[in-house]
Amino acid sequence: MNVQSQASRYSPDFDMPVRGDPITADRYISKEWMDGEMKNLWPKVWHLGCLVAELEEPGDIVRHNFAKESVILVRQEDGGIKAFYNSCPHRGNRLILGESASVPRITCAYHSWTYDLDGTLVKVQDPDDFDGGTPCGRVHLSELRCETWGPFVFWCMDDDVAPLHEWLAPFPERLKGYGIDNWVRVLKVSADCEFNWKIIRDNFNESYHLPTIHPELATFINDGLPDTLFEMYPSGHNSMWMKGHQATTRVDYHTTEVPAPLDEVARAWEIDPADFHGRTGDLREAVIEAKRRLGPGRGFANYDQMSDQQLVDYFHCTLFPNLTLTMSPEQLQVLRTEPHPTDPEKCVFQHWCLYPPVEGMEEVMTPLGMLPLEPDAVARHSVYGDGVSVGYVADQDLSIGTSQQQGLNSRGFKGCILPGQEKRIQRFHELLDDYVKGRE
Repeated sequence: MNVQSQASRYSPDFDMPVRGDPITADRYISKEWMDGEMKNLWPKVWHLGCLVAELEEPGDIVRHNFAKESVILVRQEDGGIKAFYNSCPHRGNRLILGESASVPRITCAYHSWTYDLDGTLVKVQDPDDFDGGTPCGRVHLSELRCETWGPFVFWCMDDDVAPLHEWLAPFPERLKGYGIDNWVRVLKVSADCEFNWKIIRDNFNESYHLPTIHPELATFINDGLPDTLFEMYPSGHNSMWMKGHQATTRVDYHTTEVPAPLDEVARAWEIDPADFHGRTGDLREAVIEAKRRLGPGRGFANYDQMSDQQLVDYFHCTLFPNLTLTMSPEQLQVLRTEPHPTDPEKCVFQHWCLYPPVEGMEEVMTPLGMLPLEPDAVARHSVYGDGVSVGYVADQDLSIGTSQQQGLNSRGFKGCILPGQEKRIQRFHELLDDYVKGRE
């Protein structure tokens, strides 16, 4: 049997041992632990910087601020993309202050040192006032590794980290059928949060919280433990398959009328939900058949490359250490937490949503409601708790973050006590231990 179609707690082909290391509060509240991450973790992983689509023409630049670091991604004259530290070699001034720019050359606003798009210094004031003559042609912006996958541009600080496609494994192959290369980012929102970045990572490494924090999902996502498949990979990444277009088996929806919004989903694919009253579990297979039959005519050109499971289920891909890609057939959600520059009890949460460009489709349903199918229809940064939504499910996830951070500061907290289904949390923290303590 194909392992992706099995219904079990942990896939026998993708399970990893854990040691049982204690998960104590210091990693969420300690400045020393935060410093260890900055030294030994963050330089040794790939970071998602931007979309390829944001760098259309030579001189297009996207800035990615990460903790105290800042990186600029620059489209080159030859069509390639390079990444540089956002720091002038002269005296360290940041070169790009906005989130994006489009320039023929990169010029420092302090003393007008000017660089070609490839990072080479080409102009300085008083070029003869340097020992050894002009520094032009001899000084370069500090370059980082930069590679692309699908619609995404990644950067990495360490030359010894595996190439991007190898580091991402197995996701480039597992997600190939979705055809995400040309998907459009409609939603780009972020928020400053009053909790450590790992709190939300723990949350995305388990589904134990769904019945409590996201009860409304139970009518169209089956979060029943026996029906959820967890996978953990040697790379340190992990995933979770959850059956979609099927109500949870935690509640006996399967002998009743088809609940909302499953009934509307059925009608959207020309299925009468009344035909499935008393057997709502069978609706998932009916939707697969309808999508196969009707999808191409509706402009979903990617359906024929997708497995039956991909057509209806949710594939949560959790990339170590801080990136989640939640795949469904018509939406890709990117969810990430990044550390605060100085405070271990704060972080930045980011939420992007991408959609396939279906001909004739002008709007898509997003976590913020219906939005135009156009690049960054909503793009904003806020402070969590100010009433500005980052998406209705994400709002629910973030809602528990501050109170958990407060509880982790208690003398009464002695360390996490995890059920078996939270094994991915255990492994995440053991990998983190190895990086931060230099045992990689």
